[in-house]
Amino acid sequence: MTAARITVNGQDTPIAPAAPHTSLLDLLRERGLTGTKEGCAEGECGACAVLVARPGTHEATDWVAVNACLLPAASLDGQEVVTSEGLAPTAGVGDTCALHPVQAEMAARGGSQCGYCTPGFVCSMAAEYYRPDRRPHADPAGPGGDPEHGPNGFDLHALSGNLCRCTGYRPIRDAAFAVGTPAEDDPLARRREQSPPEPVATTYTRGGSTYLRKSTLDETLRLLRERPDAVVVAGSTDWGVEVNIRSRRADCVVAVDRLPELRELRVASDHIEIGAALTLTEIERRLGGAVPLLAALFPQFASRLIRNGATLGGNLGTGSPIGDSAPALLALEASVLLADADGEREVPLAEYFTGYRQSVRRPGELIRAVRVPLPLSPLTAFHKIAKRRFDDISSVAVAFALDLVDGTVRKARIGLGGVAATPIRALATEAALEGEPWTAETVEAAARVLRTEGTPLDDHRASAAYRAEMLGQSLRKLYARATEAVSS
Repeated sequence: MTAARITVNGQDTPIAPAAPHTSLLDLLRERGLTGTKEGCAEGECGACAVLVARPGTHEATDWVAVNACLLPAASLDGQEVVTSEGLAPTAGVGDTCALHPVQAEMAARGGSQCGYCTPGFVCSMAAEYYRPDRRPHADPAGPGGDPEHGPNGFDLHALSGNLCRCTGYRPIRDAAFAVGTPAEDDPLARRREQSPPEPVATTYTRGGSTYLRKSTLDETLRLLRERPDAVVVAGSTDWGVEVNIRSRRADCVVAVDRLPELRELRVASDHIEIGAALTLTEIERRLGGAVPLLAALFPQFASRLIRNGATLGGNLGTGSPIGDSAPALLALEASVLLADADGEREVPLAEYFTGYRQSVRRPGELIRAVRVPLPLSPLTAFHKIAKRRFDDISSVAVAFALDLVDGTVRKARIGLGGVAATPIRALATEAALEGEPWTAETVEAAARVLRTEGTPLDDHRASAAYRAEMLGQSLRKLYARATEAVSS
C-alpha cells in the first residue's frame, strides 16, 4: 500500500503521522507553512485559504481556492496543493523571493495592515487570477459597469469568503481590479494545461481511526453495507465544522467527493441530472445559467470558498432545515436518486425529509444524483434573508417557480427553508395562487397565507414574527419585480 502523501508547493509531503481527522491547515502549519492561518475554524473567514489543482471547466486544470481548516489532510492524498508561500518562484537558495503579481498589487495598494488575513486573500485572489475564462469587463464606475467585476474581469465573489478586520475592503478591491493576466512563462498558468492528479484509493489509519476513499461507486456501496456506521463526506464543509468546533470524531470516514459516478452532469429531453459530488461552483459553471433558479441561488450560497467544496449531495444529506439548496430544489420539483449495494431508487425531494436532520435515506445508502424535471417554470426567484449579504446562514430562504398562462397562475411551486424542522413546500400558498389571476390582489391574499406557512421559531438569527413577515414580503417582492420587468 502506498503511503498517503500530498504535493505541497512542488514538494512531496507525507501525511503521517497526522491523525485521520487532522485538517490540511494543521498539517501545513506543522510543516512550517504558517502563512496558512486559523481564524474561525469553520470556513467563514478565509484566513486558511489555499489552492488545490482540480479538474477544469475550460482548461485541463483549475486552481481552486478552498478552506484548509475544513478539509482532512487525508482527503488530499495524491493531490497537489499550493499555499501563499508557494505562489512566487524563487531564484535560488538564499535569494530574495520575487512577489507574485497578486502579492505585488496587495502590497502596492495597501491591502494589508496586520497581515493576518492577507495570505488567505492572496490565495483566493490567485484562484481568480488564474481563472481561464476571466475576460475584461466594462469599468465598474462607468456606464453599464458592474461594481462586482473589475475592468480586468476580476469577480469579487471570489473574495466573498475572506474577511478582513482592519484594512477595509477598498484597497483589497483595488488590488484585485489591478491584476493583469498571467505571463506566458508563469508556472502555475502553464500547469493548467496538464490534467490534475487522478484521485487515488486511500486507506489511512492512525490510532484506531480510518479515512477511506474507494475507486468506484460499487466498492463504496459495498463498504457502506459493511460499515453502516461510517461517516460519508464529500467537501467536508459541514463535517469539518463538526470536527473543529464540536470535537466530533469518527472511527471510519468514507470520502465520495471524487467518485466518477457521482460527478456527472447530464441533460436529457425531460430532465437534468446533477451528480451529488459535483461542487456548487462546478455545477454553476457547467450549467451556465441554464437553470435560472439555481443561477440565482449560487451567488447567495455561503461563499466561493465554500462553494468550491460544497455539494448538493452533502447539503441535502445533512438534512439541515437551513440548507439553502433544498428550497430551490423543492421549487424545481427535484428528486434524489438514492443508491445502495442492492440498487437505486428515486425519491421526490418533497418526500425525502422526515424530521430535523432526518430523511428516508437508509443505512448504507447515499445520494448519487439530483434530478430536475424539464421544462422549467419561466418565473423563478430565490430570496435569502440573512444578516450579511454573503457568507451567512439564512434566517429565511424562499424559492419560487411559477407558470403564468394568459395572466393566470397555472402552476406554483414554493420551497421554504428556516421556518420548520425541515425544508418544506408552501402547499397552502401554492393552492391560493393556482388558477387565480396574477394580480396585486391575488398576491396580497396569497402573501397572507404564506405568512402562516411552517412553524418558525425565535432564535438568535431572527424572531418567529420577523420570519413570518419576511415570507409574505418575499411574494410581494416577486410580484413587484416581475411586473417591473414586464413594463420596462
